[in-house]
Amino acid sequence: MEAASINPSDVKNVAGRMSQTTLPRIPGRDYSGVVVDGPAEWLGVAVWGTGGDVGFTRDGTHAELIEVPLASLVRKPDALTHCAASSVGVTFLTAWLAVVDYARLSKGETLAVIGAGGGVGSAAIQLAKCLGARAIAITRSPLPADSPTAKLADVAVHSAEGISADVVLDTVGGAMIETALKIAAHRGRVIEIAGSKERRVTFDIVDFYHHELQLLGVDSLKRDLVAAAETLRALAPGFESGALLAPVVNTVLPLGRATEGYRLVAEGSSGRVVLKG
Repeated sequence: MEAASINPSDVKNVAGRMSQTTLPRIPGRDYSGVVVDGPAEWLGVAVWGTGGDVGFTRDGTHAELIEVPLASLVRKPDALTHCAASSVGVTFLTAWLAVVDYARLSKGETLAVIGAGGGVGSAAIQLAKCLGARAIAITRSPLPADSPTAKLADVAVHSAEGISADVVLDTVGGAMIETALKIAAHRGRVIEIAGSKERRVTFDIVDFYHHELQLLGVDSLKRDLVAAAETLRALAPGFESGALLAPVVNTVLPLGRATEGYRLVAEGSSGRVVLKG
């Protein structure tokens, strides 16, 4: 294991909030490393991975070594360092599932992202531009000028007033679902990937069916290491060419300081936190 990022779901996991976890368990979902044991053709090869099983029902990436299925091995893009590669997994897997697999965003359409300043939001904006779509970033606070979202979004706003989009990705959840449904165009698709403290929501069902909307839920935890590998293979050319940019890594800590890293993520630290092997 060369590097492994810490995701909010890892923090929830060690806090005992993930019911699917079997104990005892080493946490950690995303990783980048080098094969040290296995088939001869893979020895010494730099690989990256993520999955909804790893860290929950099988030992995870916050360790010196990890055993993974052969079918889950994906060569790490040479353009990415191990730290950068380890920060891609969950964010881009979730964005890909939402924008590509579920919403099927196409060229010429418009994607609006509520909470575009986060990792998944940034990844979704990038994927939209790669697909030839228009991208609207909706955020509560100004975006850093050097962030991928600020560089690539066609429009960046702090209010959804007057917005209309074919696909709306709501990365916040809770009460924001009403806003997401309101700005979806006729026959639009609304994607939900998260829930706030408000697990139960209400919205105008008449407006919903009059606009012939679709409401879709996405859970990246349902994709194990092998299933997630298919998405990473599809993403790799984008990172090699520079069309896709890895999340900004703000903090790199040795594995022995993992507790400190978990605390930073729990407190909402901006940028990715990575444990270095």
